[in-house]
Amino acid sequence: MEKIIYNILLISLFVISALVFVVLFFINAPYGRFTSRSWGIRINPKIAWFIMECPAFFVILFYFFAGNKKGSIVAIIFICIWSIHYFQRTFIYSLLLKSNKNTFPVIVVLFSILFNTLNGYLNGRYLFYFAPDYTLSWLTDIRFIAGIAIFFTGFAINLYSDYILRNLRTKGEENIYKIPFGGFFRYISSPNYFGEIIEWTGWAVATWSLPGLAFAVFTIANLAPRAFSTHKWYLANFPDYPKKRKALIPFII
Repeated sequence: MEKIIYNILLISLFVISALVFVVLFFINAPYGRFTSRSWGIRINPKIAWFIMECPAFFVILFYFFAGNKKGSIVAIIFICIWSIHYFQRTFIYSLLLKSNKNTFPVIVVLFSILFNTLNGYLNGRYLFYFAPDYTLSWLTDIRFIAGIAIFFTGFAINLYSDYILRNLRTKGEENIYKIPFGGFFRYISSPNYFGEIIEWTGWAVATWSLPGLAFAVFTIANLAPRAFSTHKWYLANFPDYPKKRKALIPFII
């Protein structure tokens, strides 16, 4: 029975991704530069990011320890990779945010909690219970090697881009936006989103799984429209914005 429900949820995530991709080209998710009072109660971004990323960190850990593959080296590597990203996002990124105003809508937090719980379940339950055993030979498989390399390339781009954005703001300027320079900002307006898309594409390749693919697809559906909106926002608000920068993919779009 659980496998039937699991498959329904997995298919649903692909469907939701398609809907999200379309909707976000017309409605900007109301946080950051697109925050809006019309979306109801808002809280401090530090608290918001911590609360909504917690399920992504803890849910998959639960399924790792509840699963039947705790002795698998490959499974241990997968949980470590996932945890590296979400430990940083939950416990470090949220603390480093400089915003002191209540600008993050609670409704976005609730939707994020729902997604992160679902995504943690789909990936965790598959990798550590439903999946065929990943033997040690998987460590030398080109899909694993390439996927891990892609993941950490994206992770590095994401981290450095967040660092640049964070250090644009000094005390008293927490909610003032400036043009970022350096790193992949030389080429695109949203290298932080580009890096995260690369990360979870690498995860999908390394795990070679439908839940991993579903996560990568949702990440693209969620972040690509926002990257294009961000690019348009920069062009509209900064007359001297570098004209050669693309929105999301260097030299392409």
